[in-house]
Amino acid sequence: MSPFIFLVLLMSFDNIPEKCHGNPIHDQVLSIKPITSEQVDILRNITSSNETVLWQPASPSYITEKTEVHLYVPVSSVKTVTDQLRENGVTYSVVLEDTQELIEDQKKNNSANPRMKGMFFESYHSLEDIYHWINKTSQEYSHMATLILIGSSYEKRPLYMLKLSVQNGVSKNAVWMDCGIHAREWISPAFCLWFVNYAITFYNVNSDITAMLNNMDFYILPVMNPDGYKYTWTTNRMWRKNRSRSKDSDCVGADLNRNFDANWCTQGASKRPCDETYCGAYPESEPEAQAVAQFLRSHRDTVKMYFSIHSYSQMLLFPYSCTYDRAENHDELLALVKKAAERIRIYYRNVYKFGSGAETIYLAPGGSDDWAYKLGIPYSFTFELQDRGRYGFLLPAKLISKACSEALLALKTIVLGVLEKIQL
Repeated sequence: MSPFIFLVLLMSFDNIPEKCHGNPIHDQVLSIKPITSEQVDILRNITSSNETVLWQPASPSYITEKTEVHLYVPVSSVKTVTDQLRENGVTYSVVLEDTQELIEDQKKNNSANPRMKGMFFESYHSLEDIYHWINKTSQEYSHMATLILIGSSYEKRPLYMLKLSVQNGVSKNAVWMDCGIHAREWISPAFCLWFVNYAITFYNVNSDITAMLNNMDFYILPVMNPDGYKYTWTTNRMWRKNRSRSKDSDCVGADLNRNFDANWCTQGASKRPCDETYCGAYPESEPEAQAVAQFLRSHRDTVKMYFSIHSYSQMLLFPYSCTYDRAENHDELLALVKKAAERIRIYYRNVYKFGSGAETIYLAPGGSDDWAYKLGIPYSFTFELQDRGRYGFLLPAKLISKACSEALLALKTIVLGVLEKIQL
């Protein structure tokens, strides 16, 4: 055999896909459960020193003994991370073996004719298509839906809100709902669109939505973090924060749900711009948080209910998350989310945890729901939609319908419960 042929054969073996050598060829999501304090320290170090993305919990500081951790690991780090886990006896399993396939499938649903009404609400959509839908909805259903510009993002994208209102001569209070505060939580904007469509379609058809709209106006912000959401479509599907830039760091973005003035930047948030839970330079330093806060301050006399839609982990939460202190109407809020969770269990055979944020998950200061409550909005909630970790932030489009139906049932249960209780 000539030296040239031998060299070609050697090069061809070098180019065989890694899978043929027994190694993974895709990014993976691992489920890891540290048992001892030593394993907790090891796992915290792994998540901090490798190119990984912590899905659950939101920060390495939240990792504790016997608590399940979900870790997104790029293919370049899979072998290093799994070797370290095995060497230290840390139990783990592979939850998702090919995240790229899931991501591509989610984006495929936005192709062809994304504005077709039939499947539109069972697909994920780019920011441009969401903007188009918001404008189109406000034009086609001008008797119910009004487009309001409440501000702009760091990169000067519009913060479009839809006001749903039935002008029946009744002076009404209002419900606020924001979606997409964390960029990678695609099911969240999907729910905001789902809810608006449901409200418009079933007003005067479904008794629950009719009662809700006859008594309340709804302010819906489908994408609170448009810069981050856009970035998840173009560059990094796992991006969480907004896209602002700090004078003192090359790292980009702040966590908008740590940027509100509710025990701002205390335990549970980070002052380091590179961290996922970076609280920003000061309360409302981020234009997106500031726009929401300014709108709510100017409507504090009418907005009585606040909902912030997130994913994942299937939870119905209420204040406080910024402290272990209990809200003044803790028992009332607890009864509302308990009933909502029970109805989801009965109708959809799915389990949602419920309770105050700090007691149910962990301390998370600077959250929008706590701030809204402190502003004087007595019924303030955060929903964590599907699922509990099988797909995490990569929930397939085929599950949008069920996830939104569950969230809709919880929302209706709470809103109608409040209306019945205090007769707003």
